[in-house]
Amino acid sequence: MKSINDLGDLKGKRVLIRCDFNVPLDGETITDDGRIKAALPTLKQLTEAGAKVVVMAHLGRPKGEVNPKYSLAPAAKRLGELIDAKVTLAGDVVGESAKGAVAGMAEGDIVMLENVRYEPAEESKVDAEREALAAKYAAFGDVFVSDGFGVVHRKQASVYDVAKLLPNAAGHLVAKEVEVLKKLTETPERPYVVVLGGAKVADKLSVIDNLLKVADTLIIGGGMGYTFQKAKGYEVGTSLLDAEKIDTVTGYMKDAEAAGKGLLIPSDTVVSPSFPSGDGPFEKTTVASDSMPADQMGLDIGPETAKAYADAIMGAKTVFWNGPMGVFEVDDFAAGTKAVAQALADTDAFTVVGGGDSAAAVRQLGFPDDAFGHISTGGGASLEYLEGKTLPGLDVLEGN
Repeated sequence: MKSINDLGDLKGKRVLIRCDFNVPLDGETITDDGRIKAALPTLKQLTEAGAKVVVMAHLGRPKGEVNPKYSLAPAAKRLGELIDAKVTLAGDVVGESAKGAVAGMAEGDIVMLENVRYEPAEESKVDAEREALAAKYAAFGDVFVSDGFGVVHRKQASVYDVAKLLPNAAGHLVAKEVEVLKKLTETPERPYVVVLGGAKVADKLSVIDNLLKVADTLIIGGGMGYTFQKAKGYEVGTSLLDAEKIDTVTGYMKDAEAAGKGLLIPSDTVVSPSFPSGDGPFEKTTVASDSMPADQMGLDIGPETAKAYADAIMGAKTVFWNGPMGVFEVDDFAAGTKAVAQALADTDAFTVVGGGDSAAAVRQLGFPDDAFGHISTGGGASLEYLEGKTLPGLDVLEGN
């Protein structure tokens, strides 16, 4: 992949850039601006070079329809505050407002197009429809920079098709993400520990399969952990369970044992009669994982498990973590996730927090970004890379 420096003198040039500003909102208030901050090094380099910067991004899933709920207005406002420059938000994506805003740009200006997912063709499965929209995007730029790592696993008009129409390069964010993920898959310093959590085991099957070949120890927690516990023959009560994947999970445990790999599952669990709703505190009990009551629901790993997981992390040289250990959004069930985050912060190992809920968790729990080696901006993209899949948004850059 080419870098921005390979694009030559950008003074006066229109640089079309795909960013990932799909930030969590509470009304119109951004609750985690990490993705916007992650784009600043690239955007600052472009504006300081005198480029006219045209930003493409999305928010949520408006499904090809204009919906004010998914406007990029909060992202444009926050970017302006962070970069200390005016950011003009066009009133549409490729319509008259966008055309006028781009036509009126001066060197160093930033124009953000409205949510690209307002356009039905953005996510179309029909190549010709995406290509026609990409041609409209390309009319706004002289060169294209890909810096939205969270969407590089998507074959979408603003990610994939437009890159084929303009001279292109990877921004600093995408280049850094690829560098980190190559290290995890090709040259990890050992022992290499992978911590996987989150709700569904089905979402992580391929990555488990691939990482069992690369990692030395696999640590399992969160909602997906109960499928592993069921595979061991344990009662899991009313906990999340992916019953169709029990045989697959049993196979993984056998494969890990045969290969001499560590595969850790919770030895104790924090349970409650039901999923927490409303204000706490909530009724909770810690039980051994092989003694869960049939009428209880597992909502976090227990303290014994948290210590074992922290010890494994502290003994590692490389750690990748994706997915919380429990319902971290609720204080009563956040201790397991916090223990894992604390161990990653305390260890001298190279640590990677794999985007999505994991990134939100560490920030919500009060950890600074620099407590970790790298916080990915793309949970799904990171996992697909670690699965060994080809990511269209990266492949198209390498193809130029």
